[in-house]
Order: sequence, then structure tokens, then C-alpha cells
Amino acid sequence: MTRKNQYQKARAVLQSLIHGLDPDSGAELSRDAIVNRIEINRSMLTAVKAIEQVEARQLRRAQLPESVGKTWTDDEQQQLRTEFASSEPIELIASKHGRTVRAIEARLELLGLLSADQRTTSNSFMGAPSRRDGE
Repeated sequence: MTRKNQYQKARAVLQSLIHGLDPDSGAELSRDAIVNRIEINRSMLTAVKAIEQVEARQLRRAQLPESVGKTWTDDEQQQLRTEFASSEPIELIASKHGRTVRAIEARLELLGLLSADQRTTSNSFMGAPSRRDGE
């Protein structure tokens, strides 16, 4: 069973229990069943929210380019310099490198090829305002 399926199954089981139903049969549980205690029910609601947050994070992560978070190699940085010097659009450079536009601009800034006020993306990791933040 994949992790996604595990989360879906766990969420379905918890939702059934939260509603006072047996997850397998769908039959109503007795009023004195432990799942009907308020603290147990609140805990299950918290667990459902946590599962939903994990799923949302995984979905966002799956939509990121393949090289997000990877260390830049010397060769990749040289390629970036060449592409930027050739006036290739940053979006195209980002696509070629499997990185975000934000990462490309941050690397160009680090290499001294782009100033903070030339960036089109936020520079929140560096603590400096970007052009967009200052507009």
C-alpha cells in the first residue's frame, strides 16, 4: 500500500470513528464507545487535520521542479553564467536546471550577476527585500 493510500485509509477510518460508525461495517457504535468521548473525538479530529496537512505538503512538493534543494555543482553554475550572459529568459533557465525561478535568481545574485533590486521573486531566505516587496 502506498503512503498516499495509507493516509487516505487512515483518514477514512478516523472519519468513520468521529461520526460514531464502525469503519468496516458502517454500523453505529454504542453511545458508551470510547470514540464518543469528547477528548478522544477531538484527538481524532486533530489526527485528521495532521493527515490533511501532510497530504497537502506532499502535493506541493510533487509540483516542484526535480532539482529543488539539491547542491549546485561548479558545472551547473558555469552553465547558469553562460545562459544568463546569453540573455536566456530566467524561466527557461529554471526549467533547464529543474529549479524554481526564485532559486535561479538567488544563485545569480550570489554569483554577483543580479542585484537584489533586479529580482522578480521574493528574497525571504536572505532577509532582504526584493523589488516586488518594495513596490
